[in-house]
This record gives sequence, C-alpha cells and structure tokens, in this order.
Amino acid sequence: MEKKDYDAIVVGSGPNGFSAAIRLQQAGLSVLLLEAKDTIGGGMRTEELTLPGFYHDVCSAVHPMAVGSPFFSTLPLADYGLEFVHSPLAAAHPFDDGTAAFLARSLDDTARALGADEKVYRQLIQPVADYWEEVAADSLGPFSIPRHPLIMARFGLNALRSATAIANRFTTTAARGLWAGMTAHSIQPLTNVASAAIGIILSAVGHRHGWPVPKGGSQSIGKALAAHFTSLGGEIQTGVRVSSLAQLPSHRAVLFDLTPKQLLTVAGDVFSPRYIRQLSGYRYGPGVFKIDWALSGPIPFTAPECRQAATVHLGGTFEEIALSEQCAYDGKLNTAPYVLVSQQSLFDERAPAGKHTAWAYCHVPNGSDVDMTGIIEQQIERFAPGFRDLILAKHIMNPQQMETYNPNYVGGDINGGIIDIRQLYTRPACRISPYRTSAKGVYICSSATPPGGGVHGMCGFHAANTVLKDLF
Repeated sequence: MEKKDYDAIVVGSGPNGFSAAIRLQQAGLSVLLLEAKDTIGGGMRTEELTLPGFYHDVCSAVHPMAVGSPFFSTLPLADYGLEFVHSPLAAAHPFDDGTAAFLARSLDDTARALGADEKVYRQLIQPVADYWEEVAADSLGPFSIPRHPLIMARFGLNALRSATAIANRFTTTAARGLWAGMTAHSIQPLTNVASAAIGIILSAVGHRHGWPVPKGGSQSIGKALAAHFTSLGGEIQTGVRVSSLAQLPSHRAVLFDLTPKQLLTVAGDVFSPRYIRQLSGYRYGPGVFKIDWALSGPIPFTAPECRQAATVHLGGTFEEIALSEQCAYDGKLNTAPYVLVSQQSLFDERAPAGKHTAWAYCHVPNGSDVDMTGIIEQQIERFAPGFRDLILAKHIMNPQQMETYNPNYVGGDINGGIIDIRQLYTRPACRISPYRTSAKGVYICSSATPPGGGVHGMCGFHAANTVLKDLF
C-alpha cells in the first residue's frame, strides 16, 4: 500500500472537526487538523469585541448540548482546564406584567411554577429527562434502528409534532411562552412538523445537565479539545485556508467541517453530477443578527428570575414568538422579534470589576442587511427598563458579517442549514450515509449532517466512525 503523509486530514476546527479528529486519533490513525483562521475553534471563540478587558463569545455562548453530548462526555476535557459554570436558573422567560417563567435544573421546581400546566409539562419533558442518555444515543446521529425502541417511540410521538400543536396542550401564558422560547431555537416556523423536538431536548438536557457557560468563555472548549487531540498525537496547523484538494498533503481520507456551499467550491470537481445537484439544492434557513455590549452594570430585568439565569428568552407570548419565527422564514421584517440574551458575566468573570458583558441575537431573513440594533435594544428595554443607559460600547454582526467571520454560517444561518423535516436526517443529501460524498475518501462532518447544529460534536463523531468503517 502506498505510504501517505497522513491517514486522515480534517478541514475545519469547529466542534465537529475536533470530534472527528479526536475519534480518528483515538483509533490510532495519524491525523492532521487544518484551520483557516489563526486560532482554532469555529463557533467556539472568545474575543475582546468591544472594549479592552471585556470578553465576548463571538458565536456560541451557553452550552447545554456540550455537557449533554454522548461523545464529549467521554473525553477528559476537565483535565485540560475546561470548567463549566451554572447559573441558579438555566433560562428565564419574562412577560410584560413583570413575571417570568423559568427552566430550573429541578424539573419539579419548573413544573410546579407552571401551575395548571404542571402535569402537561411533566408528561412532555420528564420521560426524556429521565432517559436522556438513551434518547441522545438514538437521536443525535443518522437515521437508524433505535437501540431503545420504547423510549424513542415515546419521545418521537411528541418530537415529530409541531411546536404549535404541543403549545395547544398548555393553558397558561407562562407555559406557552416558556415553550415558545425553547422551540424557537430550531430557527424555523413553529408550525413546522418536528419543530417540537428541539424544545423537548433543550428542556430535558437543562434538567439533566443544566445550561452552563464555560469558565473564561467558549474558547475554553476549543482549547481543551485541541489539548486533548494533540496529547493523543494529533497535529494542528492554523492559518491554512483550503481551496482545493490538490493543496492537501497525501492522505487516505479527508473530512470537511464545511457546509455544502463551501464543499462544492473546494471539492466539487471530484463529485458526481448527481451529488453536485443534491448539494446545490441544499437549503439554508434564517440568519441571525447579533450584538455584544460592554455594560456599566447588569441588565436591569424587572423579573427577578431573569437576573438568576445566564440565558433569557425575550418575546412575550407564544403568539408573538411564533409570528417572529414565521417572519424570519418568510423574508419579512419583525419589529418585535424573539431575542436570545446571554449574560455570562453575571456568573463568570468576563469584564472589569463592576462592569458586565451581554450577548444577544434575533432571527432574521437569510442574508438580511437590515440593521436590527435599535429593535433588539428596544425588546430588551421592554423587559429591563434602563438597559440602554448602561451601554458603554457595542459590537454588531449582521448575517452577512456572520458568514464572513465563519463561512459555515451561510447567510447568517448558524445551524449549517435549516433543520426541518426535509433536512432532519437527509442533510446534506438523501444517501445511505449522510457523511459520505460521491468521491471515495472524501467525507463531510459539519453541522450540515445529522444531527445538525449545536456544540455537541456528534456530526464529527459519526462521520469519523464512517471513515473507520469504510477505510480502516
């Protein structure tokens, strides 16, 4: 057999690129990880975006799926300095009357606070929270025969429904609003089939593992993954932008932590016409408009629960949030959008003494260039009067700038492609294995493969296992 420089090359150092590289290195292969930027991390980066001494997570911020990941949980990342910090409440959802619903680590506390909807919430979330490891093993990957069929059947009966259908089981504004905030993480209309799945998963993981922030910022996850990978003998090269297969050292397999748009540019000349058509038809979803603030004090939320949570969902009622998500999908502007707020500095030192950072984004039409700064700040002011008076500096990224920063965020789509029922398991194409391309030895391991977006590394893990099965 011809000697190769490397057994495998992984292009892209996001969570999925690292998962793929680590899994292959664990199997005894020689692996090279290439990153276009000067620092590793993909969506796991932390920088001084506003003022000196104010550290902001550039993309991902709060990480329930990182602590709930079946693969990451097997890695000794704490040995490399990774520490997660939990806020008293995982998430909060305020209303105009000054009250708030919340997601606590305790399912009992969360359910009881929903009053008349306590029983409905328990029936929906408890079976998944109690059996999260089994659900995760069967759902966070490609379509397959479940190893735990009864547990998955119970999960699937609700997960495959629309978020709106599930919301109609609730009778209180609090429960419906809390549910809307959870399911809107799917970044698609809440009337879509299977839009309930992410709300069930995020709620269940919150009860099982919490919604923590990494101490020191999301970059800490990337640093720990890199340290573990190199400790196994892996090699990392940064500042290497791959534009064609020809520039790579010799190898037996290459795995791309890229979405179809970039993959076609780099390797389209070796793909079959049919596969090129499939990738060209891949659909991206709404984008995000993101703001980071340096603040002179904490966000003055009226509801006390919001001051105890690292994550706050803004938007009010289920109907308001459903409208917001439909508008983003339909290419329309919404002046009262669903806004995700992260206030990491309340629980982890990210700013000079007495000062704070805050991070927020809303969903907008893919590729939109509309400035949502005033609209987002008004939505925060709605639930936290006096917020604007605390702003010292701000950093803005619209969908186009998000894509410039990370090309995987096409049009600002942070999920690497819409995760609706048509692309839930057939991303990026309808094939026996979603991780294989039409070219031998060329694989895709990004969030454009099952199970999709999020800092969990499972796309890379399954892609690496496919490579091991095919070639090694």
